[in-house]
Amino acid sequence: MYTLIDGKKIASEIKREIAEEVIRLKKEGRKTPHLAAILVGNDGSSQTYVANKVKDCEEVGFRSSLFKYDADVAEEILLYKIGELNNDNDVDGFIVQLPLPDHINENKVIESIDPSKDADGFHPVNIGKMVIGLPGFLPATPYGIIELIKRYKIETSGKRCVVIGRSNIVGRPVSILLSQKGMDATVTVVHSRTKNLENIVKESDIIIAALGSPGFVRADMVKTGAVVIDVGTTRINAPETKTGWKLAGDVDFNNVAPKCSYITPVPGGVGPMTRVSLLRNTLEAVKMRR
Repeated sequence: MYTLIDGKKIASEIKREIAEEVIRLKKEGRKTPHLAAILVGNDGSSQTYVANKVKDCEEVGFRSSLFKYDADVAEEILLYKIGELNNDNDVDGFIVQLPLPDHINENKVIESIDPSKDADGFHPVNIGKMVIGLPGFLPATPYGIIELIKRYKIETSGKRCVVIGRSNIVGRPVSILLSQKGMDATVTVVHSRTKNLENIVKESDIIIAALGSPGFVRADMVKTGAVVIDVGTTRINAPETKTGWKLAGDVDFNNVAPKCSYITPVPGGVGPMTRVSLLRNTLEAVKMRR
């Protein structure tokens, strides 16, 4: 029988811990942590995600600000706003919600964010610190994945781990974190050009699926007792629901779960942990400014 890794439950525990720390900061005369977000366009997933971030801030006693722009906003205007937030002493951390419209250079946007306010942990300075093990802000989703593994006391030392997907947001950073001292996993990153991908996955003790392809990981690709972390969140049509859509993970959950020791659901697994990681990075930014 598998254990369901409940991201909602763990995220709620962490939010309670953050809320208690915010109270302590205020008693010390410190400012209320302030997390801001920039949202460009009308992507439904992004709007829902940012709205949840605002709600999370309210729950833990943070201040939050949301700046919305039309999809055709000029890149220069967006960069100017980022500059304003960089120089706003009341804002401790902020994010620019991705993906951005095609006419905006995402790398330029990420690099324009002050690394000390980089709540998403995407800036090259923070990625570099992560790679060599220096303190900094970790990318939010990999941070959340590692925290889930730790809080469920899942053994990683010496285990064979496969990361499916090599994005800069999830795949690459989580592979680095899992291989570092303290986690000590032996990590393989597979992608669309990998040969014998299914065999590599089947030999792995821990599977991190982060490629955005619904149902990609099938039961015949998973060995008995494996730990499966599903990062996929793809909207698919679902006429039976009120919204007309639902979120689908990268793992064929119903058929894979019976073979696992631990598995995350979609939704309710990694997603809540990504959001709570933004809060943790922002709180850390407040402490660093002390």
